[in-house]
Amino acid sequence: MNIIDHGRNILLFLFSFVLLGILSSAAQHNLPEDNPLVKELTAIAVIEQKVMMPMRDGIRLATDIYRPKTEEKVPVIFSRTPYNFDSWQEGEFKDRQIKSALQAVKRGYAYVVQNERGRYFSEGEWDILGVPLTDGYDAFSWLTEQEWSNGKIGTLGCSSTAEWQMAVAGLDHPSHAAMVPQGFGAGIGTVGDFTEQGNWYRGGAEQLLFFAWLYGVEHDIYKPRIPEGATQEDLLRISRYYDLAPDNPEVDMSEALWHLPITDMLKNMNGKKEIFDKMVRRKPNDPAWYEGGLYHDTMEFDIPSFWFASWYDVSISPNLELFRHLRKNATSEEARDNQYLVIAPTLHCAYTRATENTIVGERSVGDARLNYEDQIYAWFDLWLKGSDNDFKEKTPRVQYYTMGKNIWQAAESWPPENVKSKTFYLESGGKANTLNGDGILSTRKPSATDSPDSFTYDPLNPVTSYGGNVCCTGNAIQGGAFDQQEMETREDILVYTSEPLSEGMEVSGFIESTLYVSSDAKDTDFTIKLIDVYPDGRAYNLDETIQRARYREGYDKEVFMEEGKVYELRLPDMATSNYFEKGHRIRIEVSSSNFPRFARNLNTGGNNFDESEGVTAHNKVHHSRKYASRIVLPIKK
Repeated sequence: MNIIDHGRNILLFLFSFVLLGILSSAAQHNLPEDNPLVKELTAIAVIEQKVMMPMRDGIRLATDIYRPKTEEKVPVIFSRTPYNFDSWQEGEFKDRQIKSALQAVKRGYAYVVQNERGRYFSEGEWDILGVPLTDGYDAFSWLTEQEWSNGKIGTLGCSSTAEWQMAVAGLDHPSHAAMVPQGFGAGIGTVGDFTEQGNWYRGGAEQLLFFAWLYGVEHDIYKPRIPEGATQEDLLRISRYYDLAPDNPEVDMSEALWHLPITDMLKNMNGKKEIFDKMVRRKPNDPAWYEGGLYHDTMEFDIPSFWFASWYDVSISPNLELFRHLRKNATSEEARDNQYLVIAPTLHCAYTRATENTIVGERSVGDARLNYEDQIYAWFDLWLKGSDNDFKEKTPRVQYYTMGKNIWQAAESWPPENVKSKTFYLESGGKANTLNGDGILSTRKPSATDSPDSFTYDPLNPVTSYGGNVCCTGNAIQGGAFDQQEMETREDILVYTSEPLSEGMEVSGFIESTLYVSSDAKDTDFTIKLIDVYPDGRAYNLDETIQRARYREGYDKEVFMEEGKVYELRLPDMATSNYFEKGHRIRIEVSSSNFPRFARNLNTGGNNFDESEGVTAHNKVHHSRKYASRIVLPIKK
């Protein structure tokens, strides 16, 4: 054989080897080969879809793997989710996961996305709390054992794709090197001054976001399921046309969330209600909150973390408190020193949708863009590849966006170091009702005279949510900042406004609020909303809070009110970073409802969740030297 023939044979062998690899790869995915993104990805990646990863109890979880074509071992970016990530949905190709995988593979990472147990093609039964917690640990072990893995895993995801990360971090798997939770909840239990139940409650009042969310995502016990033991080949074939995520009939949530009792709300929508039926009856101190896959403060935490939060997200204050908690209480000094935070002026998980002129609700907050992708991959390069990069030198500990100034700012802590508290007291002649009342927000110490403001709260005619720090309620609420002036014409809203500011004032941090209240009802709620008032009267909401009176002494007991008695209510903290320009005014609204963000208190002192009849409450807010109702603002110097 001459050298030419020998070379030809080598080329034929190499071509056959490459062709075999292409065919082998094609056999493990169902992607359309003529799609430009797919072509780009298949050129650089080994693709394995519908890999059924075994858990310790034999249940298999559907997993898609995209990894670089290389002989070198690579780190893993892992996203575990209850949402449908299948490439085919309702017979149409969806490229969202392909885009994410392409970015990761280009940067030298394996990108792995997996459904929680009981979701879509994953076997087992699903629970909103992510039972069992060990699934995350088992997935880490499986990935670490793969011959292409370098044994370093970083977790990534937003919302429900974020919340499992904190809890699995508590198991301290040796391969879990770093995490990037975005739009997360603070978990379960006590975090600083907050008592959390996975965002189900705030201040003891149910957040109705889960009532709408569960309608769309809960699996019916009678839904079609893939038989256990199905092969990867079968799953790839049927996933192209067999949709395990059909859209539910559209429901007008702006009407559906009014239904009473709230225990029957999903039934009234013809929704799937097995998990809902269980959770809707859990009170804030139910031990069942501690079962399953959410973080609670008794867990150890030892993972470097890059946190992403939003000013108009549903759990902004608990999120920031969790960051502060871990900066102080993470297990090791290395973990404590490697907690980083970004706070964007956006809605839930909407960071990358910021534009040159970012509108949140009705308010323009300027150019809120940030190089999220570059920062996240620099973070992963540091911890998963051991890169000697300059992440720590270039990246502030806390990056937060200040609305009003419309700029990104940096700090070493949250709240920022150079913040001092300033107290504003509620004042009036007893007629703070509506925008046109006599309510004042003042730095003066209150007088000895108590002239309480009274209003009537009718749970069948609640103050409706207008904008706000919300997510996931369908068409019931549009989140963000909206002009509240029309809302403030209601007699059941007390309005307290400062004088126009003689100089600009930046408020950055946690906002404390204390009300002294009384009522003729056994139980009722009190709400506060913080507002930036422009010289032309526009009044943009910044954050809001609520406290159910029966839980004023803690969530482990219910203490009801007695008519004629005045009670101190310390509401859960709000948080923001907002610059009140010269000439602007600071305002708070006080009421007893913010519906449908929060379930209505029916004022009876009963369970509330199983009641259809309410009573009208006649509520008062007291303000005097003895009853110094107030808010405390963090002013940046």
